[in-house]
Amino acid sequence: MKDKTYILLTVGIGLLLITSSAYTQEMQWLQYHSEREADRIIGNMPSKDLRLTSERPPNVELPDFQCEEPLFASWSTPMVKSGQLLVALDRTTESERRDQLYIDSNINGHLNDEKPVKAHRTDRYYAYFGPVKVVFEGEDGPLAYHLNFRFYENNNRLRLDAYSGCWYEGDITVGGIKKHCMLIDYNGNGTFNDKSMSYNQCDRIRVGKKGDVDTRFVGNYIEIDDELYHTEIARDGAFIILSKADDVKFGDVQVPETITEFTAGGENGQFTFKPEKGAGSLPVGRYRINSWTIARKDDKGRRWEVEGRAYTPEGDFEVTEEKKISLDVGEPLKANIQASLNSQTQNYEFSKSLRGRMGEYINLTRGGQTVGDLWKMRAKNKEGTFEKTYPMPDQ
Repeated sequence: MKDKTYILLTVGIGLLLITSSAYTQEMQWLQYHSEREADRIIGNMPSKDLRLTSERPPNVELPDFQCEEPLFASWSTPMVKSGQLLVALDRTTESERRDQLYIDSNINGHLNDEKPVKAHRTDRYYAYFGPVKVVFEGEDGPLAYHLNFRFYENNNRLRLDAYSGCWYEGDITVGGIKKHCMLIDYNGNGTFNDKSMSYNQCDRIRVGKKGDVDTRFVGNYIEIDDELYHTEIARDGAFIILSKADDVKFGDVQVPETITEFTAGGENGQFTFKPEKGAGSLPVGRYRINSWTIARKDDKGRRWEVEGRAYTPEGDFEVTEEKKISLDVGEPLKANIQASLNSQTQNYEFSKSLRGRMGEYINLTRGGQTVGDLWKMRAKNKEGTFEKTYPMPDQ
């Protein structure tokens, strides 16, 4: 009986060690980085417009401000219980505009114990702050996060923008091959695993060679080297877990045969496919059209591409196993020109636009270069004594 108990315990402990070891190997850890101008490294990112007010927040202990009317705002983040952190702008005596920033970096609801952050750069209308450090309380201890701020002040127009000043990156192994991974808090709310149908509300991931700029939406899946993987990303961005997605169900998608490339995104992630006679497939789920491309060659062999970009709910669709979804995108394109009279100069001003069926923004390239010389306007008077054609280059 003793021997039997001893053997069972040994097997149990052995299984525990094997399971624990395998789980640890799946968690691939990344390194934290912060930068004053993070967008130079991780690409352009949207900023959050924080609503400014001169009204002092109640029940908050404040520092001795140097200006008579400091400004206050709140940065929203799910990383704190209250859902937001207080921010304040002050002006030193030697500055024409507000050049000091306070933020509740220790998450205690007050600013009187915070050191002011001096603007690292100011110009005629702007003051720039960052990277400004805040410390969240994570499951395993304190977590650092950095923000950048841009303050605009011109007469009575005031604006404070906040955007992420940090990211995670490092080498990971995918299918036995070494890759470089980068996680980006694209929506600037303090977390790195946000999934969304909205282009601006989901975070970003890169997996490939170091320096690659192929950036995709964070989602349930990611396609790497033609293999589909489940993704699990730490809320704070510290690690990523990838596992083969062999159990995923797909549905058929049909687009016009003129479409040569199609991209859609949602909580499943972002996917691009090159349709064959208009046919493609996506994992079952809800998506929003991101872009489509039509490529052709003219009689001189030059490659022309028209790309339509749409991120609005009008492009939402659902993929199911049972029924093929048909998407009416692409041509014809809609060209529009508008004229308005400038009351000060008494001259007419013209604006032009090219849109897709759903209002997509259109980019036209020839030989890889944006085409801006196709638009021409012909003007003539009613009497027929004047007629002239004017070029309308892109502004």
